[in-house]
Amino acid sequence: MKPLVRNAALNSYVELSRSLGIDPRVLMKRVGLDPVGLAVQDRWISGVAVTQLLELSAAASRREDFGLLLAERRRLSNLGPISLVIREEPDVRSAVELLVRHEYMYNEMLHSRLSEANGLATLKVALELGEAMSTRQAMELAVMVFHQVLRGFLGARWQPVAVCFTHSAPADTGTHRRAFGPTLEFDREFNGIVFYASDLNVPNPMSDPLLHAYARQYFDSIAVSRDTTAPDRVRELIEVLLPTGRCSIEQVASSLGVDRRTVHRHLSASGESFSSLLNATRTQLAEQLVANQRRSLTEISGLLGFSAPSAFSRWFSEQFGCSPREWRLRRTRQQHSGEE
Repeated sequence: MKPLVRNAALNSYVELSRSLGIDPRVLMKRVGLDPVGLAVQDRWISGVAVTQLLELSAAASRREDFGLLLAERRRLSNLGPISLVIREEPDVRSAVELLVRHEYMYNEMLHSRLSEANGLATLKVALELGEAMSTRQAMELAVMVFHQVLRGFLGARWQPVAVCFTHSAPADTGTHRRAFGPTLEFDREFNGIVFYASDLNVPNPMSDPLLHAYARQYFDSIAVSRDTTAPDRVRELIEVLLPTGRCSIEQVASSLGVDRRTVHRHLSASGESFSSLLNATRTQLAEQLVANQRRSLTEISGLLGFSAPSAFSRWFSEQFGCSPREWRLRRTRQQHSGEE
């Protein structure tokens, strides 16, 4: 499977594109991304498609700084749940190391490494997409995000020793100089940031020791393995796509950046099929949703991706041996009898 990124990687993309006079929906459809789906921040989408989209957008807007302009609109919260933990880390070192160690939780194509030597710390950033393509915009966005994290801890006046890119300088470096300062270097042997190692020992003024413990406990409870399986990925996408009414193997394959045959092959290797995962996921969600008295059965039908309540009722009866209304009544009686 090709690497995925969270939808939040394109946060503010639509607004930025429109401000530059280009149509974001047309460009997104060209790379197989759903503009409506951007509203779901934690949905995973193809990293290849996002990389292609940024390059197309830079060309269409004639802005070589498109990736940086998008990065300037980013917030730490765009990284997802890990941002809650980073805010409470005791110092810069632990925050950066956490961000590097768990990068797969927000961007699977990102591969970064922090090293120290001769009083300098070097944060190298790489993007691995599984195929050759231009990554200029995505790389500048990624490096800028790390730069913003460091500056958030070290202060607005902080300057690195160098910000390096392997690609050549743009015709106009104005945005780049504004973003990174005077130590910007192009045509270097790596992409990343060089800064004084002593910066890593700077305490985090935002950290609360009590909140840090709670944040770590929360993060440990949601942290996923780097070795996420194909069925795990498909199951997550099914949960996200069901309420949209567009949960099909074609849509899942598009989100993963592959074709439907590839999805079939990976699932078959694990002894699964798309229909079996779809049914299992629906069954699990249905049990949780129907038990919630505050949700109407019509609403639940839509959340599970059924075109009509009658179709949901027939499916539910096949799975549970009774209608959803009867199942809810039985559950309510059981709960009441248990309380007496």
